Amino acid sequence: MAQSLSNFTDLIRSVERSAVHLEMRDVYAIPNEDERFAAWRQGHRLDPGDRESWWRPWLDLVQEITAKGVRLRRARIVSEPPSEYIRYEHSFTFTNIAAGEEIRWLPRRLASGLALPGNDFWLFDGRLVQFNVFDGDGRWVHTDQTDDQETAGLCSAAFEAAWERAIPHDKYTV
Repeated sequence: MAQSLSNFTDLIRSVERSAVHLEMRDVYAIPNEDERFAAWRQGHRLDPGDRESWWRPWLDLVQEITAKGVRLRRARIVSEPPSEYIRYEHSFTFTNIAAGEEIRWLPRRLASGLALPGNDFWLFDGRLVQFNVFDGDGRWVHTDQTDDQETAGLCSAAFEAAWERAIPHDKYTV
């Protein structure tokens, strides 16, 4: 099922307790990041003290849902040494945290004993799973959703196992 950004916004706004996101790729080819990634490659870094320069609509949404008591957590399973894209992502993760998201990093070598689904996913309130399917070059292909409780249970267990092993952002360096 293809999904627009507005549909995702409506979905995440409907969450009552928790939203978790497991990312397992070392590169994402996201068109709306092309300019920022190119600038980062040229040495540009976000200034934590200049919030106006880096605050964006996603952070408004994160702040909105966490302000109503929703716990938003993201775990990223990454190869080491990290890819250029992961170093880029790490450089601006402080913005997500400033908005209220909790983020941890799990070196891939520490994930070997975990049973993980084949695709990145969001799990909403422990009941609805949204798989984000990417091609080999990191381009988004499509989104699949299911409310199958066995699948939701698998994803919940996978996320919690990764979360427990993962390193909080403020302690993980790239």
